[in-house]
Amino acid sequence: MGESTDKNGEMISRRRMLQAIGGAGSMAAASSAAASQQGGRPLHYRTIFELSTLIEAGDLSPVELTGHMLQRIEKLDSQLHSYVTVTPERAMESARVAEAEIAAGRYRGPLHGIPIGIKDLCNTRGVPTMAGTWVLRDFVPDTDATVVAKLDEAGAISLGKLTLCEGAMAPYHSKLKVPVNPWDATRWSGVSSSGSGVATAAGLCFGSIGTDTGGSIRYPSSANGCVGLKPTYGRVSRFGVFPLSETMDHIGPMTRSVEDAAIMFEAMAGYDPQDSTSLAEPVPSVRFDLAQGIRGMKIGFDPRYASDGVDTDVVNAVRAVVEKLAELGAEIIELDIELGDVASEIWGYIACPEAAIAHRETFPSKANEYGHGFREDLEWGRSLTAMQYAEANRRRLEMAARVNRVLASVDCFVCPSMSNAAQTKTEDSERMTWEEWRRLVHQDVFSKPFNFAGVPTLCVPCGFSKEGLPLNAQFVAGKLKEAMIFRAGYAYEQASFWHRKHPPL
Repeated sequence: MGESTDKNGEMISRRRMLQAIGGAGSMAAASSAAASQQGGRPLHYRTIFELSTLIEAGDLSPVELTGHMLQRIEKLDSQLHSYVTVTPERAMESARVAEAEIAAGRYRGPLHGIPIGIKDLCNTRGVPTMAGTWVLRDFVPDTDATVVAKLDEAGAISLGKLTLCEGAMAPYHSKLKVPVNPWDATRWSGVSSSGSGVATAAGLCFGSIGTDTGGSIRYPSSANGCVGLKPTYGRVSRFGVFPLSETMDHIGPMTRSVEDAAIMFEAMAGYDPQDSTSLAEPVPSVRFDLAQGIRGMKIGFDPRYASDGVDTDVVNAVRAVVEKLAELGAEIIELDIELGDVASEIWGYIACPEAAIAHRETFPSKANEYGHGFREDLEWGRSLTAMQYAEANRRRLEMAARVNRVLASVDCFVCPSMSNAAQTKTEDSERMTWEEWRRLVHQDVFSKPFNFAGVPTLCVPCGFSKEGLPLNAQFVAGKLKEAMIFRAGYAYEQASFWHRKHPPL
């Protein structure tokens, strides 16, 4: 891989990477070949569910699997830059523990022994956590974020920390690498959870943690061809996750199948007294409802909303999704969601002041260590008045109310995840003007309103553009109704084959 970093933030060589992996690589290669010969995909593109079945039965070793994934990272990520920190020694030790536990009959569930990636704004004990910044380059937490601890308790194996935009806002810091879209290196890889999207799509982990304040799970999932869940606000604890905008931050899984997202969601979600916004409602077993089907389900669709300012490829792909849902027995109800086109404006007046609060210990005191783009966002956020912030929140509540009224009339709602396929990336990744954002996302009304309302959304691959770039549809439901979007998304996924397409690496 060239160079990676270990759990102490030190640079490690390719030799040390391979020493940490040990002899597992050759065994994993044999497992990969066997999997392909059995009619499955290569080992690194198998689903969490498929692998968990093999691991529980003793037919696949977590040590072999982890070694295989570390070798794949070592081979490919010097070009893709999805990881900012790889922790091979820690991962292999976790894999050995998992293997011993499973052999002793202490199987924890479908994530036990499964290698995943963690977005690098989630505190991870003993591992650098930079939140995409340079100002936090020396920060090494001594505790785990709740979401990291929950995945660890479920037996998941962390391969390392995934790259993101600076502070989870749009630009990247110039001292850090920008993740590369595995479908086309000239194209955008999404916003802040871009490392999570790239690693998941490219088979460098089997699932990852993403965060979403205004589209940062959905945009990289769409750009890279993944499944991404933004749960109900408060479903997954934010404790130990560096904030961007505390009133809009959501944490969720990014995977390659709907069932895998359900597996991760069930492990990640739940009440946490350390997070004042955490919801006390019990988390349903959404995975076991997947196969119920959608016959009789009321699914809303707004043809105008799904087409105004939207590229033709996306319009046609999402309409095909709706047609397939109708074939599967859903009742399609035409709605008028009427959200207007001011979501991004409202969002900025809320997110930037809240980001300035989150960074108050280092900004403006260490402003010179911030990138130009994010620094401008923080300066603008500090300049806004209380009246401007209050007015933005008033308008936010109005838009959230409209969203909730629409969702109350149906079981779920379908629309694009993003208005266009991934656009050609900019050369200057450190700056993100409004004009540049509008070039990358032609119509930014499919993400932020659902952050305003705090409702769950699930984006699912639904086709490809004329240029061969992945497209996604978004399933939206009322608060706490993750089960509904999982059922609808799973029904569509099982009737299609887009999730089985992988980048030409």
